[in-house]
Amino acid sequence: MQRRTVPRDSNLTEEQRERLCGLLGNVELTLLYKASVHGYQASAFHRRCDRQGPTLLVAYNYSGYIFGGYTSVDYSQSGQYISDREAFLFSFQGKIPVYSKVNSGYYARYDDTGMPNFGQQLYFCRNGEVVYKEGGKSYSFNAKRLYGNDTELTECEVYKVSDEEVKNLIQYLSKHHCWESQEEKPWRNIRWTSIQRDKLMEMIRKYKPLVRSVRRARILMIGPVGAGKSSFFNSINSIFTGHVTNKAISGSAGTSVTTQFRTYPVKDGRGGKPLPFVLCDTMGLEEQSGAGLDIEDISSILQGHVPDRYKFNPTAPFQPEEQKISRPASLQEKIHCVVYVIDATKISLMSDKLQEKLASIRREINLLGIPQMVLMTKVDESCPNVEKDLYKMYLSSYIKSKVQEVSSRLGVPVSCVLPVKNYSQELELELKCDVLLLTGLQQMLRLADDYFDDVDADD
Repeated sequence: MQRRTVPRDSNLTEEQRERLCGLLGNVELTLLYKASVHGYQASAFHRRCDRQGPTLLVAYNYSGYIFGGYTSVDYSQSGQYISDREAFLFSFQGKIPVYSKVNSGYYARYDDTGMPNFGQQLYFCRNGEVVYKEGGKSYSFNAKRLYGNDTELTECEVYKVSDEEVKNLIQYLSKHHCWESQEEKPWRNIRWTSIQRDKLMEMIRKYKPLVRSVRRARILMIGPVGAGKSSFFNSINSIFTGHVTNKAISGSAGTSVTTQFRTYPVKDGRGGKPLPFVLCDTMGLEEQSGAGLDIEDISSILQGHVPDRYKFNPTAPFQPEEQKISRPASLQEKIHCVVYVIDATKISLMSDKLQEKLASIRREINLLGIPQMVLMTKVDESCPNVEKDLYKMYLSSYIKSKVQEVSSRLGVPVSCVLPVKNYSQELELELKCDVLLLTGLQQMLRLADDYFDDVDADD
């Protein structure tokens, strides 16, 4: 085709660059590739952009559209389909951005030797044009809205984006605009009413373990430092007390605030009867050896050998007395349900070592046949739209993607991952917080019953 001459003033000016960075959350972008300078050849693109980490592609056409895509996975000419839940397409139309996030279950792009593509739907810089192929399902977008159906480009640029800048970018997108592919209806049904809260509270009050010898279900909370295990107990205690409480020590220190094994019963109001469950708190997990809770300690806790207020020693696991080893703990002393508490803002930052540690713990628990679930905390910090209104929790495709990511990383079914918001800054109870927290506790008791049912069947 015969190309029009690219006007010199069509390149990104400093003012435009600052505006683009501002719209993307005040990020600093490092230019890797500019088609008008380095050429529209695939070899030039890959020579400058391969193995550079997360990148932002920005294209310009003669109609004045500024649009492109983000991917967190390196270009490498691998010939593989790339899964990237953080990937998205975007278009700035004036100051109003439109986004299309990669659809769940589909590939974000195909990593070939050619020019960049997103979902094999949108191809950039093919002979200086953008090419749209209909029928793809990776992204849901309207070509006219994205780039005005003007396929001829005046420029195409690729920027390197650092990890910290990616975090700022995603937070900005969540805070200021909904994804174009946002769910039209809730992806999980929940009743946000005072009637539902009262119903959940009454169900919990009347709960009785299936095995008569057990008076209270024992629920073990496991998670990285600062994920919110102690805060969850405080939140549940607050609901049944009638106001915000801080009975368990909690905080945001770099190392575990909890140093003892604690069993926390919850009373039905001040001076009320103990409710039929106990929340067991542990020292936080840390990735390095000789720090945080030891896997052998968890095994001793699960089997009912560790006493309340035992102080953990990160350098030496708990050693039960000989007589306790020879005498198996009663069912009442054992753990009946395990809950992993995971910070939603740190899921994507979870190290391989910590993930391996969690996998080892999960294998140990599986051998004992104890049901497991996940509480995904700090959802308000993860998605500012949810921070404004918890009602948007199950309307948010971003939260849904985080639930799916937790499920994949920990090997727990999606139905067993429950997002919650603990009480942290609030002075008064809030209905929507209560409903989420009580729904999580209800699921724990149901899983404990599954455990009791299996024990009863074995007997």
